[in-house]
This record gives sequence, C-alpha cells and structure tokens, in this order.
Amino acid sequence: MTTEQNDRDERHNKRMQRKKDVIDSKIAAAQEARGILLVNTGNGKGKSSAAFGVVARALGHGHKVAVVQFVKGRSDTGEEGFFRKFPEQVRWHVCGEGFTWETQDNNRDTAAAQAAWKLACSYLADDGIDLVVFDEMTYAFKYGWLDLAEVLAAIAARPKMQTVIVTGRAAPTALVDAADTVTDMGMTKHAFKAGVKAMPGVEF
Repeated sequence: MTTEQNDRDERHNKRMQRKKDVIDSKIAAAQEARGILLVNTGNGKGKSSAAFGVVARALGHGHKVAVVQFVKGRSDTGEEGFFRKFPEQVRWHVCGEGFTWETQDNNRDTAAAQAAWKLACSYLADDGIDLVVFDEMTYAFKYGWLDLAEVLAAIAARPKMQTVIVTGRAAPTALVDAADTVTDMGMTKHAFKAGVKAMPGVEF
C-alpha cells in the first residue's frame, strides 16, 4: 500500500471517528420515550406508501395499528389486502367517498370526513393502539370538512406512547408546526404524466 493511500485511509478514519462522536452524542442526548406525530406531505409520490411502511415495521414489533382513510374510497388496494391478513393487529377503515372531482358533492364529502373523524377519535383515546395512520387527512382541512384546531387538540391529548401519521398534500402550517417529524415529498418525474396508467402493486 502506498504512502498516499495510507494518508487517505488515515484521513478517512479520522473523519468517520469525528462523525461517530457527533452521532453518538446526539443518540445519548435523545432520552425521551413517547409517541410522535409524523406528517408526510408534498406533491410527490410515496406519502401513503411511507406510512404503510411504518405500519409494517410496527407489526414486526407486535404493535397494534389503526388506519383511517379519509379520501380514498376503494377497497382493492394492495396494502389493504395485505394488512387485512393481520386482523388481530390492524384495524383498517376506508371512509372516503373518492376524490372530490369524482364525487362533486361537498356535503357528501363533508359527512364522510366527519364520520371518519369520529372513528379516528375513538382510536386517539385508546391506549391499546400504538400507531394511528390518518391517510389523506390533509384534504379535510383544505376543503373545510374538519376543524384543524379540534383535530390538533385531540392528537395532542392522545396516549403518551401512541404515534400518529398524517398524510396528504398541502399540510397546513399549524399541522406542520405541531408535528415532530415532517417529510415533504417532491416530485421530479411521474409515470402518469407520460401516459402510463396507475399500475396495481405500484400505485394501489
């Protein structure tokens, strides 16, 4: 091995040691144990998919999960088909009437969202539920179907160890401010814009 290579290796090792020291100190400082509020927002694909990945992770730890879908009205998605195989751990509710351009009925959409929220509240009050996913919930705020302040108050009052994930585009500022973790998913390209139809196993 050359002297130059030895020098590179030594510099690399020193950088990695400094990085490890920083990360270890941050891990040591993070001692609080509690459930968190996560928000997956943005115009890119993957907001719900990321949430359902966390559902799979929670099941691996033996946790109990509730999923309330606020807009989606179809019951033939791959994720629902899969997670319904775990009835002892997962409670899955498709509460939407479909996208607003399909229903074209604001009163009907409002009633569906409020019924979904009533169900959601029952899970927010249940300390036996470890993870709650409110899929596409942000649209309920955008269209005025739900009162944001009321929702935030209920989420804040949930059991200490319960984690909540909210998905959907255009998350309101107050929701983002209240969240512990926020991911804004951007879209660089999407197959649909190139004329590719929504494919099972990828889009639903």
